[in-house]
Amino acid sequence: MMIFKSKTQIKDIEMTTTELDSKYVDLEKMSTIEILNGINQEDQQVALAVQKCIPSIQLLLDHLVSRFEQGGRLFYIGAGTSGRLGILDASEIPPTYGASPDLVVGLIAGGDAAIRKAVEGAEDDIDQAWKDLQVYHLSDLDTVVGIAASGRTPYVVGGVKASKAHGVLTACITCNEGSELAKHVDVPIEAVVGSEFVTGSTRMKSGTAQKLILNMISTALMIKLGKVKGNKMINMQLSNQKLIQRGIRMIVEVLPELSQEQAKALLLKHGSVKAVLENI
Repeated sequence: MMIFKSKTQIKDIEMTTTELDSKYVDLEKMSTIEILNGINQEDQQVALAVQKCIPSIQLLLDHLVSRFEQGGRLFYIGAGTSGRLGILDASEIPPTYGASPDLVVGLIAGGDAAIRKAVEGAEDDIDQAWKDLQVYHLSDLDTVVGIAASGRTPYVVGGVKASKAHGVLTACITCNEGSELAKHVDVPIEAVVGSEFVTGSTRMKSGTAQKLILNMISTALMIKLGKVKGNKMINMQLSNQKLIQRGIRMIVEVLPELSQEQAKALLLKHGSVKAVLENI
């Protein structure tokens, strides 16, 4: 029989907020509906934790908009789930907003192979993130955001420390209060969501909080940079029929005198809703 040590027996081991013991016990004995309700109840705390971070997110956005207007870029660095979330957010900017893939870049410990399969030990290399970033020839207009639920991942901590030392603006997204990572960045964003349903499984509440914050950062940034009109994605890439039809509807909404056929012809000619509206 597997026996777990009590908290008093392991008090000498450093514990982060994200490693706190789950308040749920004997998960394997729970019914399916109990498991689902428990996860859902925990998830409901995430948005409230993120809400407390809005002032810090606003501060980062103010810096980002100003820097992007002068030619700056945004880099996410992370390991495991955190790294994958950064890559996900970065990869959706070009199709959603028609922005260059060079503007928002996600890097993960272990390289692209780690997106699908864990690369053992990659996150423990404190120097590798800066080596990965140097490929992009960072300038003092760029921003590096380290993503780490625990706030102590060596790959991420090393990356932001080196970036800051080279004059790059740094920020972090973490779910552990007072972390090592937060100490080394200009703008710390700490969404403290508490213990996970499955103890230490930070792909759950912590990952959800990170995803919400990344959504806020990139969406607000693209809006402030003029990539949205009204509430429409006027710069989206026309990569499939669904998006072409969406573009046609947007054009007809603004220019009701046009037929759908005319709107489609203009859309395909100019390549985006924004270009159509600017050339009418």
